[in-house]
Amino acid sequence: MGIKSIIGSTVELIIKVAFLVFAVSYVMKAATAAYDYGFRVFTEEPVSQGEGRTISISLDDPVSARDVGELLEERGLIRDANLFVIQELLSENHGKLQAGIYDLNTAMTAEEMMAVMAADAPEEGEEEETK
Repeated sequence: MGIKSIIGSTVELIIKVAFLVFAVSYVMKAATAAYDYGFRVFTEEPVSQGEGRTISISLDDPVSARDVGELLEERGLIRDANLFVIQELLSENHGKLQAGIYDLNTAMTAEEMMAVMAADAPEEGEEEETK
């Protein structure tokens, strides 16, 4: 073995180890970020604690979760519009957001906001009770 082959093998080994360390570090950071994001889907806190502030929003037809999420983020009612879209997909109010004017509070969770914006009309087949 010549000195050139020993140096070449050493440099190659150093490059492989550096690449492996970089790859493992990247995977760990990506996995941690994915876990945190997934955890926030179900446990996202309101923007503010206590009474918060009430903000009126107006939704026009057609209502999409993406547009609503962007509007709520723009108005400071939620932190992340993409997270709102995922929460809407997984909520019992999926596809039930209605056009209208709503008073929402910064102390409300995304789930509570969706419940307010969900269809207030009775479901098909149900009739309103008269007293």
